[in-house]
Amino acid sequence: MTHPFPPPSIEPFERLKPTDGLLIDAKLWSKAHDYHHRKQNVHYQCLNQPGIACGLGVRVIPAPRKTEAKYRDGRWVQIQPGIAIDLAGNLIVVPQSYDFPVDLEVAKTDPIMVYLIVTYVDPNELRNEQQKNIVQETYRFDQKNSTPESLEIELCRILLQPGKSTITQPADVFFPGYNNIDLSCRRTAQARPQAIVRMAQVNHSDGESDRNFFNLSYLMQSVEPLYSFLQGADEVGQVSLQENIEEYDLLYLTGKQALSLNNPEFESLKNYLNSGGVLVVDAPADATELIESTQALAIKLETPLKPLEESRRHPLRTRPFLFAALPTINQHLIRVSIGGGIILVVGDLAAAWGLDRELSLPRLVIRTAQELGINILHYAWKRRQLIGLQQEDSSAQW
Repeated sequence: MTHPFPPPSIEPFERLKPTDGLLIDAKLWSKAHDYHHRKQNVHYQCLNQPGIACGLGVRVIPAPRKTEAKYRDGRWVQIQPGIAIDLAGNLIVVPQSYDFPVDLEVAKTDPIMVYLIVTYVDPNELRNEQQKNIVQETYRFDQKNSTPESLEIELCRILLQPGKSTITQPADVFFPGYNNIDLSCRRTAQARPQAIVRMAQVNHSDGESDRNFFNLSYLMQSVEPLYSFLQGADEVGQVSLQENIEEYDLLYLTGKQALSLNNPEFESLKNYLNSGGVLVVDAPADATELIESTQALAIKLETPLKPLEESRRHPLRTRPFLFAALPTINQHLIRVSIGGGIILVVGDLAAAWGLDRELSLPRLVIRTAQELGINILHYAWKRRQLIGLQQEDSSAQW
């Protein structure tokens, strides 16, 4: 189970205990105020994910009047006022607009991605010869050609072409091109999801093992809009059972041929399931060999599969979405069996997680299939969390 925003360090707080006759000096005064600052930051870190809270738009502007002629190159932008929260829980407040030149050099042959970022600046870390009783928390704008680091807030990105390219607004904000301001990847400050669920497709000898790969991405994209307490990872992995599979909460496997594992693959999968991982085998209704071999694998693991119909309260049926009857996909009623960490789905559920080739699936079918898929992801996350909380070093489980 992974999370892109690590929790704050688990340390006790110390605060000033006032007593009669207490002599307040600068050190004690600072300690008293630092307590409240740290507690606020930890609150933000625990309950929110970093990003832009409001404003901080970016627009193209002509070079300011007092700019030297050699810097009037059509690469000026204006950053608008706004507020952001960084990974450490610091509030970044930009009270007024700021004109900024994009002046990174571009190689002669290849375009580069330029990132405009803002970071929090602690006034106590600034060199200031003048001693003042009141200082203002501030910020720093910068540009770079590498991915922003954890404490940096991305304002926009621009794919600059070589030469004297002029920065422009995109004709379509959803599809920016070269030299366009791209705001599509900005992260929004919002309630922190309980977890980021990671999924990988298991590649094996069956030629149809990757037929639903793109639909897995559609499911992951649907998680946050439909159930904001969880979030799907940006990318779906591709692994074999002998690779490092522990980083994934859920493994997805499909095809039609019988599932045959060698000893290293069996031991790897067994350890993965025992540590809380989940394997979903999504079989078409006519994939008899795959269905029977999965049932045999569950018996070998001493966790035989049982139909979901036997349990009215099973979390796959009830959380977060409630299912009395399971959905029908392409005229086939979905059937689900579960044992240990293996979930056998018969009916090709993932075929309805995204856009079919003919674009003929009704919206209700897709939504219902995605909701059942989210129940599976939620089950995988919760199972791994509960097992992890009973193991060593579980103090920071999310």
